[in-house]
Order: sequence, then C-alpha cells, then structure tokens
Amino acid sequence: MADSFNFELVSPERLLLSEAVNEVILPGADGEMTVMAQHAPVMTTIKPGIVEVRAADGASNRYVVFGGFADILPEGCTLLAESAVHVDDIDHEALAQRIQDTKEDLQDATTDADKARFSERLDHLTTLQSAV
Repeated sequence: MADSFNFELVSPERLLLSEAVNEVILPGADGEMTVMAQHAPVMTTIKPGIVEVRAADGASNRYVVFGGFADILPEGCTLLAESAVHVDDIDHEALAQRIQDTKEDLQDATTDADKARFSERLDHLTTLQSAV
C-alpha cells in the first residue's frame, strides 16, 4: 500500500478538500505532474485543468481548477487555486464565457507578451472544455 500524505485544495471561496491521499495529479505550468508521499519540495504554478485526487481506499475525485499555485513538500501538498470546483459541479456556460472573454482579451492585446499569455490561456481553457 502506498504511503499517504495530506492534500488541501483551497479556492478563494472555501476549503474544498483536506484529507490524506495516496496520489494527486496536477496540471502544472510545465506539464502534468503526479505528487505522492515524500515528494521533493517544489512550488509550481498551476494552469487551468483537471486535478485528480486518489484516496487511500482507491476512490478518485476530479476537480476543475482555473490556475493558481501548488506548494509540495514531502509530508503534504497545498494547492491554492484562483478558482476551483468539483468536476460534477462545473458550470459549462461559465466556462464558455471565460473562453469568450479570453478570445476578446487576445484580440485586444497590443504587446507580444500579452498576446502570448492570452493565447496560452485560451489553449488551456479550450482543452479543459473538451475534457469536461
């Protein structure tokens, strides 16, 4: 049996999850990453995507996050999300509105840096939309 560690998923509105888990799969800014007990210390930004949490009993839960950052230590992981919701509770209309707003931001962008940032965010959001 794999070792467990404490995982907390926090959004600005509330603490969504705080429990001992065996594994968490995060949409890190540099790619998807799996966190397990005794993980090396890392702090990473989180892109919009799905966080999969696997409990000790084998149960799996998925949450949609819209960015943030994760603090990973050998004894635990805390994900501070800009916004997060259980995948079953996702508001598809709100997601579509985020995509539309990002398209408009991309059209209005004047610098190459802003264009790249909005283009990347749009890519993440459309990928997320197809995953849920």
